Amino acid sequence: MTRPTEALRPPTMADVAREAGVSHQTVSRVLSGHPNVRATTREQVTAAIERLGYRRNSAARALVTRRSRTIGVIAVDPTLYGPASTLAGLQEAARDEGYLVSTVTLRSGGGHALEDALDHLAAWGVEGAVAITPQRSSVQALARLAPPFPVVTVEGSHGLDIPGVSLDQELGARLVTEHLLATGHETVWHVAGPEDWLESAARTEGWRAVLEEHGIRPPRVLRGDWSPLSGYHAGQELAGLALAGRGAAPVTAAFVANDQMALGVLRALREAGIRTPQQVAVAGFDDIPEAGFFPPPLTTVRQDFTAIGRRSIQLLLEHIEGTAAGVEHVVVEPQLIVRASTRSQDGA
Repeated sequence: MTRPTEALRPPTMADVAREAGVSHQTVSRVLSGHPNVRATTREQVTAAIERLGYRRNSAARALVTRRSRTIGVIAVDPTLYGPASTLAGLQEAARDEGYLVSTVTLRSGGGHALEDALDHLAAWGVEGAVAITPQRSSVQALARLAPPFPVVTVEGSHGLDIPGVSLDQELGARLVTEHLLATGHETVWHVAGPEDWLESAARTEGWRAVLEEHGIRPPRVLRGDWSPLSGYHAGQELAGLALAGRGAAPVTAAFVANDQMALGVLRALREAGIRTPQQVAVAGFDDIPEAGFFPPPLTTVRQDFTAIGRRSIQLLLEHIEGTAAGVEHVVVEPQLIVRASTRSQDGA
């Protein structure tokens, strides 16, 4: 009589061997697809597996094949829209390739935190990892480490000797700044993100470059921390300048470095009695799901997080398989989405 504890125990390879009347080695050969197994024996083992409901242990398989089919992801500050959407894109792309994902989230990307994250993923037996490192300090810290497996960075263009995938942030800023100038504005003000963020720096550079190419002296940069509240404070300052009419740079258009801050800017302008876009046009960056429902609907730059995730996983797998052509930096193009918040000065 089988004891209750045995009845609850999941079937093992040894149980399959006894059920099929073959050796443990024969079961292993069948499971690994070995060609030197007779068809009748393969059928016996397959039938025993089905009767017992045996499922091969993935950890045991990894010991034999040295392949865990697991990818690690290190996400620094994944509470924000960009990193969170990038993480979702990576997980979806990894599943499509037949890989599991082990994720480590960090509040900050300092050297010790990244080293601990790499150690954690190594203990889980990942074959490689994607690091979502949007801050300059995080990428620099990662470059100083020696990961035990291939690593690809995502979000944040950099010139370091690490393969990476990023959106062309500078191009996105150029598109929106050119759009605002084309609608009749003399200049464009800018509410930037945190200084340490690579995306923030690239968006500011794109904005500044377009103005200078048009012979326009860029206004001073206002800065926020990606939050609606910081955008609101910047919007209050813009509203004050617009109403006072001070300075050589008229406040009639603002490019805000993300949609959440743009939401705060819109509220501050509305509270000051300034109409958007009739008096001050506002554009953001990211195209969050709510952007089309802002009052008014927000012109913004769309990031293709699905493409970023897919290309990041593909690049990582190339390095895992040893087929990568050196240190590659892949750039994904953004898309300008024009909505009512930047209607042209002549009303068109």
